[in-house]
Amino acid sequence: MKISIRIGGMGCAACAAKIEEALRRIEGVHGAAVNLVEGKVSVEYDPEKVKLKEIEAAVEDAGYRVLNDRITLRIGGMSCAMCARKIESELKGIEGISSATVNLAAERAYISYNPSLTSPGRFREVIEGLGYHVLDSDEDELEEDLSPRKRRIIAGFGVSIPLMAIMYLHIPLPVPEDIFMLLVSLAPFIYVSEPIFRGAMRSLRAGTLDMDVMYSMGIGVAFLSSLLGTAGILPSEFMFYETALMLASFLTLGRYLEARAKGKTSEAVRRLMELQPDTATLIRDGEEVEVRADEINTGDLVIVRPGDRIPADGRVLEGTSYVDESMITGETLPVLKERDSEVIAGTINTDGVLKFRVERTGSETFLAGIIRLVDEAQASKPEIQRIADRAVSYFIPAVLLVAASASIFWYFIMDAGLLFSVTVLVSVLVVACPCALGLATPTAVTAGIGRGAELGILIKKGEALEVSERVSVVLFDKTGTLTEGKPEVTEIIGEDSLVLAAALERKSRHPIAEAITRMASLEGLEVPEVEEFRSIPGMGLTGKVRSTGPDGTGSCLVLAGNRALMRDFNVPLDPLMDKIDELESGGRTVVMVAADGALRGLIAVSDTIKPGSYLAVRELGRMGVDTVMVTGDNRKTAEAVAGEIGIHNVISEVLPGDKADIVSEFRRKGEGVAFVGDGINDAPALAAADLGLAIGSGTDVAREAGEVVLVGDDPLDAAAALQLASRVMSRIKQNLFWAFAYNTMLIPLAAGLLHPLGLVFRPEYAGLAMALSSVTVVSLSLMLRRYTPHARMLKLELEEDIK
Repeated sequence: MKISIRIGGMGCAACAAKIEEALRRIEGVHGAAVNLVEGKVSVEYDPEKVKLKEIEAAVEDAGYRVLNDRITLRIGGMSCAMCARKIESELKGIEGISSATVNLAAERAYISYNPSLTSPGRFREVIEGLGYHVLDSDEDELEEDLSPRKRRIIAGFGVSIPLMAIMYLHIPLPVPEDIFMLLVSLAPFIYVSEPIFRGAMRSLRAGTLDMDVMYSMGIGVAFLSSLLGTAGILPSEFMFYETALMLASFLTLGRYLEARAKGKTSEAVRRLMELQPDTATLIRDGEEVEVRADEINTGDLVIVRPGDRIPADGRVLEGTSYVDESMITGETLPVLKERDSEVIAGTINTDGVLKFRVERTGSETFLAGIIRLVDEAQASKPEIQRIADRAVSYFIPAVLLVAASASIFWYFIMDAGLLFSVTVLVSVLVVACPCALGLATPTAVTAGIGRGAELGILIKKGEALEVSERVSVVLFDKTGTLTEGKPEVTEIIGEDSLVLAAALERKSRHPIAEAITRMASLEGLEVPEVEEFRSIPGMGLTGKVRSTGPDGTGSCLVLAGNRALMRDFNVPLDPLMDKIDELESGGRTVVMVAADGALRGLIAVSDTIKPGSYLAVRELGRMGVDTVMVTGDNRKTAEAVAGEIGIHNVISEVLPGDKADIVSEFRRKGEGVAFVGDGINDAPALAAADLGLAIGSGTDVAREAGEVVLVGDDPLDAAAALQLASRVMSRIKQNLFWAFAYNTMLIPLAAGLLHPLGLVFRPEYAGLAMALSSVTVVSLSLMLRRYTPHARMLKLELEEDIK
């Protein structure tokens, strides 16, 4: 077999050679050829000896990413965790699928696959072959699913309740009671229970034991024994017509309520999708034209008026206005937008008129990225869910064994009679509910991740929720994380230090470099050219700058950087050491400028501390979590800034490549480490930490490396993320406790535990209890939709003060 695999992260021929070598070492692979231009590798292999997953694993072990296609399918007809497990298992068996996860709560299958081996049509075929169906739209299909159930519930209870009243009140009837019960209940019973029996047949054909099988056995035994009683084969006491119909009605009611509740767990994603406006106003040939939002192209000019939603990502060309970004970032204060500001699709223009150029549309927008992240996060499974799934796989066979054993015990050993033995059998089959176990985790994860998206906290993986519980120390990057990342020049010492520094700094993208070049521009300085430019990470810049003297001839070696750079080039700092100490003690970053081995001056740069930094440190301390600041700044500057924020542990003068080593050192000490950062040089540390929290306003690389993205740029959201994760995990544990407690308590009661005391757990009570169990678990999860972390409440108070 020959396949093509898309690969990310390749940069040169050496990468291609490394991948080819890794693949050729696999037994069963006959050839591998990388096309570097297309970013693909063609692999010829024997599918009997090696599977696609092993080939992909070899690529990833070599340090590269496999770029598979992804698809999300909504599945109808699942009734319990066993249905989800069966679909997931069958999908994983398709050659070409790298991963498949089925979320019962969201009723979705998340599939990663190689398009050269399989296709979505094959997935639909397998799912429908198991007796389930692939749905096309959420709202319409949900209503189509709920409406028939509602009609069945009305019909079931509308008939079973009067029948029960007739039986218990002994109301006179024109025909024998058993015949009347049969004639009145037969059609409603078939109508109400038909989906349950159909689901059971589907499961048995697929070789699966699920709740439909158990429920159909319970209500089937109840109705069949009634028929045998009417026929005279069993005693007349075996009249369960109204009970069988009521049981089927309770089961349908439970599923109706569960489906309605499950539909609400993904409401956050639907609300995000609704943020995209239907139309937009473009400027074409000097005239305003209204078009559909999906007709917008990159480069188009868009006009947004007060009250309009912004239809695409772009950059403002004209106008000034405040934009409400709360639905994206969770920030309640509107953000001022002016020339060169970025605007985000889905946000609302509040007062002025803005004209902007479109930079990203459709699936490329920031909003679409958020929706994609949330959707993928709901596909992930924390370890606690995998444990629950394993428990469910043993649950149904165990319940069938208990039901049969209890019935046999009471009939043959305790001689309690056939009627009671049948009652026990029906009650155990109906009361047992692994659905609560199967829903305990996915409903909480789905609701929690959705709530996080509303708060501007994007949890990319369900596993991050569990990791958050182990966090004992949070490491913060300084620039752009605790500070605004927009430094300003506050003091210049030395006649030509600014022009010399600007010559070097204009070739750098560092925030300090931007501050210096901006100041040179404001001063109207003529900045000379630089040759042999070199950037030394963690130290500064060097280069040969043309002489700024009267004759303008010759050049000199110029240095612009910190103490370490001056020390490496043996530049004495004595003439200005007192001033350097004074500025650094005041929290300033000092750029030292030297030319031809002599110190020519200093440039002091200051970066504003974010309003939420102090509150973030205080809130984490209240939670019992230590905080550490990790920065490349010199010790004095770092300690001055940390002192203002309230951080007592500072690691300064850290080279960019060393941040990940510092994270690893804390982990070796047994700490659960979270790292909060925003820059490219923070990506290794974000990846190395137990939990990486990337500031959303930072670089794409940082956002990719973190498990959690803080869409806003407030460090207080780091505390809010940990609090949200803790609440979700707490709710999962509560759900599992009640699910286990429910089954542990009621199955023995249904099996006749209290019979010696004269108490019988009737089947209709079992049906009601079963209906309530899953609804209880889902309802507890839905409470997460209203949860607001304490840190976020502090943030709201801060914003009110700012107002």
